[in-house]
Amino acid sequence: MESFDLIVIGAGPGGYVAAIRAGQLGLKTAIIEKRKALGGTCLNIGCIPSKALLESSHHFHQTKHGLAAHGITVGEISMDITEMLRRKDKIVTDLTAGIGLLMKKNKVAVYSGATGRLSGPGTVSVEQDGKKLELQTKAVVLATGSDAVELPFLPFDGKQVVSSTEALAFESVPERLAVVGAGAVGLELGSVWARLGAKVTVLEMMDAILPFADRQTAQIVQRSLKTLGFDFQLGAKVTGAESGPEGLTLAFTDKKGKEQQLVCDKALVAVGRKPYTDGLGLETLDIRPEANGKISVNERFETSAPGVYAIGDLIDGPMLAHKAEDEGIAVAEILSGLPGHVDPETIPNVVYTWPELAQVGLTEDAAKEQGHPVKVGKYFYKSNGRAKSMEESEGLVKIVAHAESDRILGVHIVGAHASELIAEAVVAMEYRASSEDLARTAHAHPTLSEIVREAAMAVDKRAIHG
Repeated sequence: MESFDLIVIGAGPGGYVAAIRAGQLGLKTAIIEKRKALGGTCLNIGCIPSKALLESSHHFHQTKHGLAAHGITVGEISMDITEMLRRKDKIVTDLTAGIGLLMKKNKVAVYSGATGRLSGPGTVSVEQDGKKLELQTKAVVLATGSDAVELPFLPFDGKQVVSSTEALAFESVPERLAVVGAGAVGLELGSVWARLGAKVTVLEMMDAILPFADRQTAQIVQRSLKTLGFDFQLGAKVTGAESGPEGLTLAFTDKKGKEQQLVCDKALVAVGRKPYTDGLGLETLDIRPEANGKISVNERFETSAPGVYAIGDLIDGPMLAHKAEDEGIAVAEILSGLPGHVDPETIPNVVYTWPELAQVGLTEDAAKEQGHPVKVGKYFYKSNGRAKSMEESEGLVKIVAHAESDRILGVHIVGAHASELIAEAVVAMEYRASSEDLARTAHAHPTLSEIVREAAMAVDKRAIHG
């Protein structure tokens, strides 16, 4: 029976990063992954392929609608869906292969195309290619991620009722696409196909899209998506579906409680994700998930079973790849005697629509609900020279600061490249910066980052250009 210092079950962003960091720190490490390719949902059928399609569709849409403002005239253009998907798949293949090389570099034993199961204290049972073996280990990290939530009255069939996995690989543009759920996944994939010509209708139970976001920034995203052709049915509760010669008919009640129907070619159900713990053998060590399926851990990411740790989508907090990565690093360092830690208050959240939405920390409403006295600074893209030169004047930066200490409590950005701009805010909040700290930091001119500085200045009503 081979013995390890650490066995990681699951090779998504949290798992493979934990294994690499453990290898760097000299721990004898193994990783078990049910797919042949490493990278988990994020790399294979999630974050990376969706961003590849978003980039391709954005270039197509900009060429068709956005170049005239720059004086560029183009003729008839078309999109080769097959080539777009081929490019997406190659990006995934290149990156998964790269992770394999990193495993070799850091001397991590890889069991791919295999399932791992807790079989007792300090032991993991592995099944690979029809063979079973037992491994001994000092510690186990559970990093099996999550799976798409399936509605009982709208089960996935992979053809008409689909999850994000199938929506990443449509062989042609659906004429009518229904999106059930107005979260990041639904809006991003809806954007891909809307840019390519689909008529997209979003059905959302809540009265607003992106309910976790600052209301003003979410409204800007919604307005932009309406311009793209989205139809939003908010306060809509889907109750069932029926397939017929005209397509798939979704039944729903609108915000007034009236029964409605929507006929579509495909329905993307994107109502959330649930922790994936099937077959992990949690019961062998009496690890009992909570009612929401998540696993309780302490500040060291250790479960109720000594030596068994859990990270990423399996535990509390937002289901985000970068959260899992940071937790993977932290647990590897903890196992090596280092002070690994993740600050939940400084985990950014990004929605890759266009304009992008990015935020970190508390919204203004949440800060007030927690009893913080707040002051707010805003600055709009339309007043920024770089944004105007890019023809990207839609959006704003909003900074929420404590009214007495001036400590930054939250930063909310909607606009071009918000996903990149938010990093400055994350660093500032990680080091407990004040809005004045940002306001007094030199920013290159002309750049979009100046919008962040002006918003910081606006907290004390001293923005220079607005």
